[in-house]
Amino acid sequence: MRIWFDENITVEQADKMQKGTLLEALDICVTELGDDYLRGDMPVDHRTVQPYGILHGGASVSLAESLGSIAAHLSVDSSKFYCVGMEVNANHLRPATKGRVTGTARPIHRGRSSQVWSIEIHDENEKLVCISRLTMAVVKKEQLNK
Repeated sequence: MRIWFDENITVEQADKMQKGTLLEALDICVTELGDDYLRGDMPVDHRTVQPYGILHGGASVSLAESLGSIAAHLSVDSSKFYCVGMEVNANHLRPATKGRVTGTARPIHRGRSSQVWSIEIHDENEKLVCISRLTMAVVKKEQLNK
């Protein structure tokens, strides 16, 4: 069953959310929308590595939170609700030193006031680099403006 509020949403439309944001600065791109997952990737380069030349944990968390946030947003009526991050955690399992890493966000819980997403990040060899969990608040737009 497709979980997106707009069942006709395209990858290109979802990817436009990056313009003028951290996602654009880190070259985080949405690459795939499945029925119940969102996938995107990010380079391992001078913008995303730590001094030792390996993927920075903060960059992995940025990818995870970005993909989970976009997925949460796409699963609600955005004319009535915002989805905002409440908590994110990550376990960094192995280093990535080149290429692009790919994250896949899948819902664990999608409720009226909160959502929980699991995001797995793999390197180009399909090795698990990081696993993250993101909790989102679903807030009525009228509440956010008070």
